[in-house]
Amino acid sequence: MKDFAALFTAVDQTTKTTVKTKALAQFFETASDKDKLWTIALFSGRRPKRAVTTTQLREWAAERAGIPLWLLEESYPIVGDLAETIALVLPPAEAETDKPLAHWIEHLRALAPLEIEERRTRIVAAWDQLDATERFLFNKLLTGGWRIGVSRKLMTRALAQATGQDEAALALKLMGGWTPDGVTYRSLIEEHDPQADLSRPYPFYLAHQLDDPPESLGTSKDWNAEWKWDGIRGQLVVRGGDHHVWSRGEELMTDRFPEFARTRDFLPDGTVIDGEIAAWDAEAAMPMPFAMLQQRIGRKTVPKKLLAEARVLMLGYDLLEQGGEDLRPLPFAERRARLDTLIGTLPEDAPLRRSPLIDFADWDVLARQRATAREFRAEGVMLKRKDSPYLSGRKKGDWWKWKLDPLVIDAVMIYAQQGAGRRANLFTDFTFAVWDGDALVPFTKAYSGLTDDEFRKITAWVRKNTVERYGPVRQVKPTHVFEIAFEGIQASPRHKSGVALRFPRMSRWRHDKPKEEANTLADLKEMLAAYG
Repeated sequence: MKDFAALFTAVDQTTKTTVKTKALAQFFETASDKDKLWTIALFSGRRPKRAVTTTQLREWAAERAGIPLWLLEESYPIVGDLAETIALVLPPAEAETDKPLAHWIEHLRALAPLEIEERRTRIVAAWDQLDATERFLFNKLLTGGWRIGVSRKLMTRALAQATGQDEAALALKLMGGWTPDGVTYRSLIEEHDPQADLSRPYPFYLAHQLDDPPESLGTSKDWNAEWKWDGIRGQLVVRGGDHHVWSRGEELMTDRFPEFARTRDFLPDGTVIDGEIAAWDAEAAMPMPFAMLQQRIGRKTVPKKLLAEARVLMLGYDLLEQGGEDLRPLPFAERRARLDTLIGTLPEDAPLRRSPLIDFADWDVLARQRATAREFRAEGVMLKRKDSPYLSGRKKGDWWKWKLDPLVIDAVMIYAQQGAGRRANLFTDFTFAVWDGDALVPFTKAYSGLTDDEFRKITAWVRKNTVERYGPVRQVKPTHVFEIAFEGIQASPRHKSGVALRFPRMSRWRHDKPKEEANTLADLKEMLAAYG
């Protein structure tokens, strides 16, 4: 673990990408194959399953440290990270060990079948052999949280430097459903396994937000435009007589969308399509609100009733593989033409359709069409340069998302809660309300959008104007009005207001507006009728 702890220290002490990349590359050049494999797994989201609860860890750590549990609990929100809090309160280690990362991962994976008391004994024994940094990392593995300043992209770049392989080729190898139990470092990185490629999607090409006028992109003739749908970005992979559905987050979702099983009947083997998965309103010929799709996202199996109410299809907008040939180097216009030909021959009831291109003569015409996006239940438009290849990751220049301005409503802050991590000493999480007659009705929470200086000012105000305390939550005097921006609105019987917002955030602190002039519940209901 010492080598991995040294790597963590090196990347944690800098914000420079080049320094982090160099440290990771050096680790990949010198570490054992098992440690390299687990490092790749951790930084690509493949963490071991939790074997204990955070409540148990808190109790055991307080007991080992010889402090009351309440003191650890009070320390946690100040430190902002449970793994670090536990590492800080524990007494110095009684022994020292040079066992590697892979050993400690296997150690914690062996905990699951054990009785609770035996788990406690083994975890405490591990704490007594690890130094502060090693304990912190061990605790991170125990709690399941693994955000330590290294992105998957940065890790892949470092691995490319260490192995001399192409970064894009490595990114493809790291896609898919592999686990450290099913591969070795050699089979994953150094060898070519044709069978492993059958279910593997391609790394997704991601667009940047367009904040400048579209004229900044040059002539409109060089660009294609299509609607930016409000669904789940995914890839449909048909290879080896089987099909696989992957989300942009690299989650295998085949079982959640059984509708796509039929694609094996009419898509040729060796086909990969990039598109948007959406619940489809056949009568309106447009996607349903995202809330309908959301009901299916968290389910491993989908009830028949929900299958009937929210049938899904894929709106395809790119063809990445055809007949087993990788089409990504081809210009987008050619890939799109091939996609249109392929999907154009499918049956009308197939769960796959073309995402239509928007016909526009110039940027002004497109701007007017973009303004109608919500009528089609879209978030705006996507702009793709006609000659662009399909790259990996978020590259600036060829693909842009030109979203509509968000919906906004003015609301009164009524509750506040402290944040975590570097904002543990600030109040950053707020509950907002609108007027319903003379009463304020809570309708959303928001925690982003203000500057650090604004968070400091509102924190000072909250501490002086707290009315009641409910655990970590403070009720405050209804005084301040904030403009709340959001991307969508939907009916929600679980909320007192009857509505739920999508991606709410604070876009402006309305110092100019008294609380009496905040919006009303009736205003929210009007927005629900118009945009829900």
